[in-house]
Amino acid sequence: MTNIKLLFLDIGGVLLSDGWNHKSRMLAIEKFDLEPIQFQKDHSVAFTLFENGKLTLDQYLDCVVFNAERSFTKEDFKQFMFSRTTELPDFLPWLAEWKKRTGIKIFSINNEGKEFNDYRIKKFNLHQVFDAFISSCEVGFSKPDPSIFKLALGIAQEEAKHCMYFDDRAIHVSIAKQLGFNAFVHKGFEESKTILESINKS
Repeated sequence: MTNIKLLFLDIGGVLLSDGWNHKSRMLAIEKFDLEPIQFQKDHSVAFTLFENGKLTLDQYLDCVVFNAERSFTKEDFKQFMFSRTTELPDFLPWLAEWKKRTGIKIFSINNEGKEFNDYRIKKFNLHQVFDAFISSCEVGFSKPDPSIFKLALGIAQEEAKHCMYFDDRAIHVSIAKQLGFNAFVHKGFEESKTILESINKS
């Protein structure tokens, strides 16, 4: 690959764990003694609204958890949600060094509710590697909607053929490829590192 000028990255599942995925919700159901079927139904309706910035985290929780009397507080539940985010091994520190070495800019294209997005950026110092964040909560639509990829190219003022994209979900990679990105499914640090090291920056 030649003349790669910009790297776009997903965050959850690539650099950090998915903050509020199925496993975390199952643990929440057990920990907070929630009714699983109703919780999942309400989550499926409200989460996209939260992720796209239409609901705040408090509003999402009011719809999904605190629509009944609870023995715990909203802050208790939020702390549990935030605690589910961890840094995945190796990639983030290596990427910070790779960025300094290559000078290639890095933008996110990520689906995230605002409070989660803000927390994760600050907690894990993601500004050390990202020059900009194209996040669903800020732009009002989310992957796999092609609009978020088109917006990212518009913000970057770059052609897709000069951009590389990594995501842990194949459907998102497929959409990016259709738009002309050099897009790859992130399967693990070593494989993505090898691809990034192969860039012949002109």
